[in-house]
Amino acid sequence: MATIPLTKRGAEQLKQELHRLKTVERPAVINAIAEARAQGDLSENAEYEAAKDRQGFVEGRIAEVEAKLAAAQVIDPSTLDAGGRVVFGATVELQDEETGETVRYQIVGEDEADLKLGLINVGSPIARALIGKEEGDTAEVQAPGGVRHYEIVGVSYL
Repeated sequence: MATIPLTKRGAEQLKQELHRLKTVERPAVINAIAEARAQGDLSENAEYEAAKDRQGFVEGRIAEVEAKLAAAQVIDPSTLDAGGRVVFGATVELQDEETGETVRYQIVGEDEADLKLGLINVGSPIARALIGKEEGDTAEVQAPGGVRHYEIVGVSYL
């Protein structure tokens, strides 16, 4: 299995989710199944079917998170010394060459990505265009509205 890049924060979030799934969600589903069984005839018991469906989802998510954590390559951006290059975990300040608008993104793993928080997936078009570039370089990004050009104003490792 290939390694999955995660920032230290992303790995911690997955560990917290796994803990919650195992200590809160799983017991709640087990209780719901037990209560539905106590009602008698399982063939026409909607609560039982719903609880079994929920159990399947919870167990699947537990397996998924455990697999991701097992394959994780945890990277702490604050310990990186990439010499000003854009790498996984870097925080990049960009200026749109057309509009002059500046934006700030951190390049993170798939599970951590949240555009509203400025966290972009390492596999996204903009992140792929930025990786390997340095401060002062221009990145050409193929966006849905056409090609955009961004100047890399700053690179930091927070």
